[in-house]
Amino acid sequence: MMNRCGLITVQKEPVPLKSIEVELEVRDHVATVVSTLNYQNKEDKAVEAVFVFPLPGDAAVCHFSAVIGQKEIVAEVKEKQEAREEYDDALSSGQQAFLLEESEQSPDIFSMKVGGLAPGESASIRLEYVTELAVQADDGLRFCLPAVLNPRYQPQGSEGASVQVFSVPASLVPYTLCFCGRLFSPRPICKVESSCSLDPLQYLNTDQTQATVKLAAGHKFDKDVEVVIYYKDAHQPTAVVEAGQTSAETGTLMGDPVVMVSLYPEFPQSVMSSVDSCGEFVFLMDRSGSMGAPLNNKERHQTRISSARDTLLLLLKSLPMGCYFNIYSFGSSFQHIFPQSVEYSQKTMEEALKKVEEMKANLGGTEILEPLKHIYSHRCIPNHPRQLFVFTDGEVGNTKQVLDLVKKNSGSHRCFSFGIGEGASSALINGLAKEGGGHAQFITGTDRMQPKVMQSLRFALQPAVEDISVTWDLPTGVSVTVLSPPITSIFQGQRSLIYGQLTGKSSEATEGSVTVKYSLAGRPSQNQLHFSLKPAEDTGLTVHRLAARTLIRSLEMEDRDEMGENDGGMKEKVVQLSVQSGVSSSFTAFIAVNKTDGKVIQGPLVHRNVPTAMLYGRAMSRMAMACAAPASFGMDLNQTCVRKAVAPNKKKKGLPSYSPFRGGNLLGMFRSKQETQKEATTPKQTPRDPFMQLVSLQKASGCWTLDPHLAAALGKTREEVEKSKPATVNSEVWATILALIWLHGFKMDAKEEWELLAMKAASWLRAQNAPCVPECVDAGNALLGCSVQKDALML
Repeated sequence: MMNRCGLITVQKEPVPLKSIEVELEVRDHVATVVSTLNYQNKEDKAVEAVFVFPLPGDAAVCHFSAVIGQKEIVAEVKEKQEAREEYDDALSSGQQAFLLEESEQSPDIFSMKVGGLAPGESASIRLEYVTELAVQADDGLRFCLPAVLNPRYQPQGSEGASVQVFSVPASLVPYTLCFCGRLFSPRPICKVESSCSLDPLQYLNTDQTQATVKLAAGHKFDKDVEVVIYYKDAHQPTAVVEAGQTSAETGTLMGDPVVMVSLYPEFPQSVMSSVDSCGEFVFLMDRSGSMGAPLNNKERHQTRISSARDTLLLLLKSLPMGCYFNIYSFGSSFQHIFPQSVEYSQKTMEEALKKVEEMKANLGGTEILEPLKHIYSHRCIPNHPRQLFVFTDGEVGNTKQVLDLVKKNSGSHRCFSFGIGEGASSALINGLAKEGGGHAQFITGTDRMQPKVMQSLRFALQPAVEDISVTWDLPTGVSVTVLSPPITSIFQGQRSLIYGQLTGKSSEATEGSVTVKYSLAGRPSQNQLHFSLKPAEDTGLTVHRLAARTLIRSLEMEDRDEMGENDGGMKEKVVQLSVQSGVSSSFTAFIAVNKTDGKVIQGPLVHRNVPTAMLYGRAMSRMAMACAAPASFGMDLNQTCVRKAVAPNKKKKGLPSYSPFRGGNLLGMFRSKQETQKEATTPKQTPRDPFMQLVSLQKASGCWTLDPHLAAALGKTREEVEKSKPATVNSEVWATILALIWLHGFKMDAKEEWELLAMKAASWLRAQNAPCVPECVDAGNALLGCSVQKDALML
């Protein structure tokens, strides 16, 4: 019997991956990430190790290499099928080979094969990618190293193979992670926050523009490694010109200089403080089984679906009178509260809230495509721009189909997306917002969902920016080819990125400018940025690779739009650009073959799957659904539900080579299907806190009524509240002023959550022309023990 030493899975199979080391370098808002994966074969037979893992959906993977002993083998980018065949041929002839490829269904999942690792042999695999960091609502720059990969749901009848995920509960991940980062900024670095435990920030110079950050020892793989970086000053518009590659041909993307322009538009305060009273708001809520999992590990009583219900309550209370709305929910099927969007009123709000209270995570899988089709099938309401809010844990297998549909309908709506929990697909969440002209948010760790969602509602209530155009002013003899898709949306404080390929030369002028013009609330506005044409130093080819990635994604989407009409012409362009730039695509793969050491690997290879982390709560609900609907997930139920041993992969003549994104298994020990379904569908009821109780009592018009429930939420008896009311004031005005005083006096830490509904309440109060408002405020402060000023209440 084979001696199984070293790391093993719960099914007693050795895991050849021993450790992962990640080095992060951030320069302003661009990150370069180098991951080193250390493999060792402790078996007595040669192995092929397969590792399916997540990466950021917008990453430009630009390097893949292997070190065996003292020799480094650098991979080349080739057309995907050609690379697969070269890999198979190498293994068949006894050579070592290494393959890295992107999933055809979702650009945030990659598969790595390490083939022909001899007994006792070690290999270090180096993977490098670059990516832009997203700007958060609080001006922080968010970097996320995905460490959790949950199984992706593949709808029945959808195109392509399902994504295979080999996962174990986070506590059973059999390898270690070491993470460190170096930060470089033109402005001082204020602080770094993380969802994980970090060692203290170490500054490298006196002006605090350089620093190092390191993950504390003992990372448990129960969360993604999220780092948010804060600079001293708000983000400034910048432009970086990067020189072309000297070995590349002039006139090509890699041979010419490329400029990256980052714009941060500033809107007038008068526009920012106004709220549009029109609009059609459609909320699309994930009710798949995984939404029954805890929102985070610290507050396990708070499930994703219960937090989503509270969020819908806040949203419904914050909508302006005169708008239209509807709520959809989805799993394996979908439901809607109204056949079509209805006008917002007390009656329709109450009807919707009653249905929201009944929502559970009991609709099975994650089929988001059909409800989106149904939403788009309804005509938009004249003079009410459609705003779509999508809430999901992002576990879908047909990401590209979903994004294509959103893009096709991008002219008729804006899409705001929310990724809930660890492992939410960044490709889906960011893609929905990008193609839908909206804004993306991720709710991870101990984040509260409500403030992030209300931030997006504020964006949605701002007047839409229209008639966006970009013009360039460059010296004579210099021209630009824009590589980015057209800018379709602009939000206050959010970055707009433009990549351009510069051709030609100027003998004298060394400066150019770019101007973004747009119409905001009917008024023409513009932002202009002057920049030097002199190439920056020490950027390597980072800007070129990001530009290539941007162009590749656009061409891939055009290829899907024109499927069957272009005879593969667009695919050819993508392959050519991917090979030239060394940046991965859905049509290419990295391939490396060790042809020089002369060793021949003897005998058939033992197939080993390296597991990724899956959150425990999701493992429970996923297992229940997978056992009930085996065709829906990238799992093999003979291996998951009854936990049979995994057989080595065998390639049969006449059949396609093994695909890491097809079939699959899930490793781990799980509770019964009945326990899981019960846990997913019956979340524990916890008493509603006074804040949510107060919010739930507000009327659609913005006012509150004086009743025992309001008094209880305020921490008073009905008699105390009525006794303190000034005689000349009606009860609704008094109740509304008390509610506003309580919010300002006791809940300023949650102001982002209640600010919009408080504005609606203040607007209602002003419309009443009520006498003695100062007297009411004084009496309310005395009753509640506060000292809130009238001006603070916007009265």
